[in-house]
Amino acid sequence: MTTPPQASEIPGAKHLHSGKVRDLYELESGELLMVASDRMSAFDWILETPIPDKGRVLTAMSLWWFEQFDVPNHIISTDVPAEVTGRAVVCEKLSMFPVECVARGYLSGSGLVDYNATGGVCGIPLPVGLVEGSRLETPIFTPATKAELGEHDENVSYDAVVATVGADIAATLRDTTLDVYTKARAMAEERGIILADTKFEFGARPDGTIVLADEVLTPDSSRFWPADQWEPGKQQPSYDKQIVRDWLQFESGWDRHSGEAPPPLSDEVVERTRSAYIGAYEQLTGRKFDG
Repeated sequence: MTTPPQASEIPGAKHLHSGKVRDLYELESGELLMVASDRMSAFDWILETPIPDKGRVLTAMSLWWFEQFDVPNHIISTDVPAEVTGRAVVCEKLSMFPVECVARGYLSGSGLVDYNATGGVCGIPLPVGLVEGSRLETPIFTPATKAELGEHDENVSYDAVVATVGADIAATLRDTTLDVYTKARAMAEERGIILADTKFEFGARPDGTIVLADEVLTPDSSRFWPADQWEPGKQQPSYDKQIVRDWLQFESGWDRHSGEAPPPLSDEVVERTRSAYIGAYEQLTGRKFDG
């Protein structure tokens, strides 16, 4: 499906919007309740098969990462309705910027496609001879448009971000994205995980303060690879939803260009994906997931 299923009713909360994974509500206080579901998306489809505990892993991992950075974020409280305990946060209302702020420290995905076609990513020239999984010594900011549900984000140039939000805000988004990514990449490497790339979303408070929002550095928004298996020039094993993408593309028999919905995930893929998400959380945070 390309539209989310109907969101659950939560007493004292008004449903505002549902995305591929998250449901957003307004509380009677006027604050927002952001709920991470177990839905899985791939290739701009919301899949029929959920991944058990996924919403709880995403929420716990985001909260852990928010604690690691001295950057304003949107979290107000984890005191949430019982129906969504462990997979929701109370957060600020912000004016969100219509930009996916992507940082890349390794070449993969749409970045590799762009590089193979142009020799760079988002207009940033890169050295010749790079391959799948190549490390970029200096991480790069490669923004994308925020597409409507069911559509695909498109890489854009930094100049396009400037034209959208203005030069000062664009510079802050770029610099904060690269600063947080660089620190997170180093932390992950200390724990045996390569943080290949990630995307952030930012919003503004009424006073103009730019705030890190939504999820951060999760297996949904990032590529995580086991460092001891990294080998440039081939598809890297992953802790993220690449497991689902690979199964859909290469094993399921589904033609992603047919317009037909993807098939249900196999039990084996569901369990491998769940284990990968939990494994990434435990290895990065040093905490045991209470599953």
